[in-house]
Amino acid sequence: MIYAILRRLGQMLFVMFGISVLVFLIFFATPGADPAARIAGRNASPEVLEAVRHSFGFDRPLPVQYVLMMKKIFITGDLTSFVNRGWKVVPAVLDAIPVTLSLVTGAAILWVVLSIFIGLVAAAWRDTWIDRGLMALGLLGISMPVYWLGEVMNLLSQSRYHDTWLFSWVPPLGYKALSEDPKGWFLTLVIPWVTLAILYIGIYGRVLRAALIEAMQEDYIRTARAKGLSESRILLRHALRTSLIAFVTLFGLDFGALVGGSALLTEVVFGLQGIGKLTYDALQSLDLPMIMATVMYASMFVVIANAIVDMVYILLDPRVKTA
Repeated sequence: MIYAILRRLGQMLFVMFGISVLVFLIFFATPGADPAARIAGRNASPEVLEAVRHSFGFDRPLPVQYVLMMKKIFITGDLTSFVNRGWKVVPAVLDAIPVTLSLVTGAAILWVVLSIFIGLVAAAWRDTWIDRGLMALGLLGISMPVYWLGEVMNLLSQSRYHDTWLFSWVPPLGYKALSEDPKGWFLTLVIPWVTLAILYIGIYGRVLRAALIEAMQEDYIRTARAKGLSESRILLRHALRTSLIAFVTLFGLDFGALVGGSALLTEVVFGLQGIGKLTYDALQSLDLPMIMATVMYASMFVVIANAIVDMVYILLDPRVKTA
């Protein structure tokens, strides 16, 4: 077990190194791309371009540039924006991480709990009106785009019915830090949590139902029935455990991607300055250091999430150890 974990950590470091090299080459070594021209601005003289290249180290060999860039990101943390001079990139990313983590973690708790409940109920009452009704609701949730649902929620809670008892508790759009105002943090994120979770509740509920129905046909389930175990115990203690493997796989990929910036639409709709919004703004202005730092952060979280998923597999299904 310890050896498997250490091996997985080594693989993570190797993958992160490969990603960092690839991202650096895309942004700073692509033929025709000249970061110095981007910094110096339009119609800059050759003397100014040369001075910028020397100041930022663009006149040095690519391996040296790569090492200096990684040092500024991971060791000294003094990488500055090319667009907003003097703006430190790493502190800006670190300030945005709690916003995105708060949004995605709360939404993940909602969609995991509710989708497991929906999947279990639908599988237990398979082919009944309960099953069909839950699957129809899940399909409805999948069909609603996050940006549209978010705008509808804002229309109801911030404008149309804000003065009623139903939404009078909803604060203005934005984010409040958990350490400064726990109650305000919770209230500002309740509606974004629900908005982001609805899509995944439908997806995960349907996936879990299908996995449970398939698991209930396995030989070990027939053995459990032959021993006289009740259907509810078989479903909860035996079928659910193995059925969660596909569930956990999806969760690891989605959670890692969302924390890495895929929650952009939700952040924009609700005025949350998270990683997705930070990356979007950097792309708008082609701020290469900020883009590189956010991409590195996103890839790191996806790699870590996948490594954790691999370890959870062993806990859910001991057969994975021998695979």
